Amino acid sequence: MSSKTMVVKRDQVRHNWYVVDAQGTAVGRIASRAAKILMGKNKAAYSPSLDNGDFVVVINAEKAVLTGAKEQAKVYRRHTGFPGGLRSTPAAEMRAKHPEKMIEEAVKGMLPKNSLGRKQFKKLKVYAGSTHPHEAQRPKTIAARA
Repeated sequence: MSSKTMVVKRDQVRHNWYVVDAQGTAVGRIASRAAKILMGKNKAAYSPSLDNGDFVVVINAEKAVLTGAKEQAKVYRRHTGFPGGLRSTPAAEMRAKHPEKMIEEAVKGMLPKNSLGRKQFKKLKVYAGSTHPHEAQRPKTIAARA
């Protein structure tokens, strides 16, 4: 008996939609679960060179938690591109102004650093509150931990 390896073609890919509720869950746990789904690693026909992942909608991003002393110690950094343009934002300030960016940054760091990773990142939708405009896609609700 010989088994055949299944190779998925681009036209055979079906993208599903999932909703993850971030309330009371650590940012890293949400991000790792979302990154696996965005890459398609939750499917039997995973292909590292093909975008066969699904869409992920994260709600309640403002209620996600940072473990340990990260709320006071963690700093988000970005650079403007100009000399001396390093900008730092503490996690507490980031949560107050842009809570969805905390999860976006965590997920982006777990995706491939190439054009495929940028394409997969576009399928992530993060919302601070409990409502989202993607009900028409009939997303399935999944747990942040699994």
